[in-house]
Amino acid sequence: MRLRQLEAFRAIMLCQTVTRAADMLFISQPAVTRLLADLEASAGFPLFERARGRLHPTAEAHLLYEEVNRSLVGVERIARTAYAIKTQQRGAMHVAAPPSIALSFLPRAIAQFLKDHAEIKIMLGVYDSRSIVDMVIGQRCDVGIVNLSISHTGTHGDSLLSTAHVCAVPVNHPLAVKDLVVPADLEGEVFISQPNNGSTRLLIDTMFAAHGVKYKPAQVETQVSATLCSMVSAGLGVSLVDAITAMEYLGKDLRFIRFEPAVPLEFSVLTPMQRMPPKLVDSFISHVRKFALDELDPLLVMNH
Repeated sequence: MRLRQLEAFRAIMLCQTVTRAADMLFISQPAVTRLLADLEASAGFPLFERARGRLHPTAEAHLLYEEVNRSLVGVERIARTAYAIKTQQRGAMHVAAPPSIALSFLPRAIAQFLKDHAEIKIMLGVYDSRSIVDMVIGQRCDVGIVNLSISHTGTHGDSLLSTAHVCAVPVNHPLAVKDLVVPADLEGEVFISQPNNGSTRLLIDTMFAAHGVKYKPAQVETQVSATLCSMVSAGLGVSLVDAITAMEYLGKDLRFIRFEPAVPLEFSVLTPMQRMPPKLVDSFISHVRKFALDELDPLLVMNH
């Protein structure tokens, strides 16, 4: 028995005439008659009685119809699922990202993405960048975003975006009136840093050293940019924070001022090397890139 024979049989049962069944299937009447004859030959018993030019289903036909209809509904469901996958309306994706982009920026990017992908399921996990690299290599996530410019054996890697740091000060700080802060402006200021083992801390300290500027280390440190902002707001010092995090704290007793020379924060996107990323992942990555360009101050996006 072939699928097309079963479709013809169901169409006749539903439409009650060969003419309407042919219209339903967009084929000719002789083609429907031939498919029905082939099905009856395969089944080994008649499915319809012919009387006065009409077809009357036999008791056996009614029994067979129950199973055929159930099976074809399943086939149609598979076809709808395949179409949904093709059009990226169905699927699941595990995204792993660091706090600097996962705490607020990615949720907003995901919310926008889901407007056009209504049945997609996304799991967003928050980890440090090194753990994310291990997860991608171990195929424990579909896409990893790391705040490192990194290429690692076992992953497909590509640049996602590069954004600048801005100077974060309390709104009543003397520097709050400036439109641009340079290293010399932070001479002697209490500066809240990231821990010594971080790449961003090394980049910032190297920049200050190159300009001969000495700041006063604050009594606290943190590796999370959102916490840096909270510490600045609490009056513990000033800091440099990435522009993505700064977006979320605008108007919260803080002033964010452009800083030069530019201190970049690189975000790379990684996918497992063992398999090509599905189209859904590619679409998501493209969306995040565009969302960043639309949301961020263009002057703070260092590489498009």
